[in-house]
Amino acid sequence: MRVFRIIPTLFYTVVVYNILALLGGDILNAGIWKIGLVSGAEWSLSVNELILTLSVIFLYIEIFKSTRTSTSSIIDHGLSMGLFIICLLEFIMIPSMGNSTFFIIMLICLLDVVAGFTVTISTARRDFGIGAHAMDS
Repeated sequence: MRVFRIIPTLFYTVVVYNILALLGGDILNAGIWKIGLVSGAEWSLSVNELILTLSVIFLYIEIFKSTRTSTSSIIDHGLSMGLFIICLLEFIMIPSMGNSTFFIIMLICLLDVVAGFTVTISTARRDFGIGAHAMDS
């Protein structure tokens, strides 16, 4: 179970997106449901939008995980960086990944990397008692 702590949760949405995109892009555009609203408008949700929603939720989990200062969080950050690089390469090299939905997933992966390092550094400063006054001297 410890292995699942260091695997970035965004990895799962990237894998699901890869599988569905490589099977055929039509699956990603398929509607999951439609709900009529009081205003008379109809709100629909596609597979693409569901994956984006899960990615945003997983980004929150990743930011929460980055508050830990342990060896596993360092590994998690390294894997997050690797996931972003893989997404970037897929975006520019694989035709079925060159779309706005995957670009947003890739951007979420980048935010995971940047936020993860930022939060970890801030948490480490607090944990080790390095305040702003120590940085000035």
